[in-house]
Amino acid sequence: MIFIGGISQGSKILAYGRTLLCRFCQSRTECEVIMTYYYFSFFFIPLFKWNRRYYVKTKCCGAVYELDPQVGKAVARGEEPEITGQDLTLVKEGTGPSGWQRQEWQSVYSGEEEKEPDPSAVVRCPVCRQECSAKFRYCPNCGQRLR
Repeated sequence: MIFIGGISQGSKILAYGRTLLCRFCQSRTECEVIMTYYYFSFFFIPLFKWNRRYYVKTKCCGAVYELDPQVGKAVARGEEPEITGQDLTLVKEGTGPSGWQRQEWQSVYSGEEEKEPDPSAVVRCPVCRQECSAKFRYCPNCGQRLR
């Protein structure tokens, strides 16, 4: 008897149209939600999947986060739940926001000491009027430069 089957790994990009706040670069961005899984196939027909894991890849800086499985399942069902910071675990740091100029990015992460703003201070975005922590350089809602 010949047995033609096996175990393979697959991935699928799920439809998700909402934006989220990237915890790495603090900008509001679009993202891709990706489901990875293992599957068993018999005569090249996938029979069942297991070990489903969900990831979010941001388009601003390319950071990758693991998504809470319950939220990931909701996205897989076609729902569009709000993805918050509590639902994400950083897996891979991004390379920097695409909208920032290289010089600005290097000054932010070069290790130069800057005077830290008061963490309890609040500033208002000049464009969308969103209140933000003074430690942010860019508005987490619309991406406008705050200072």
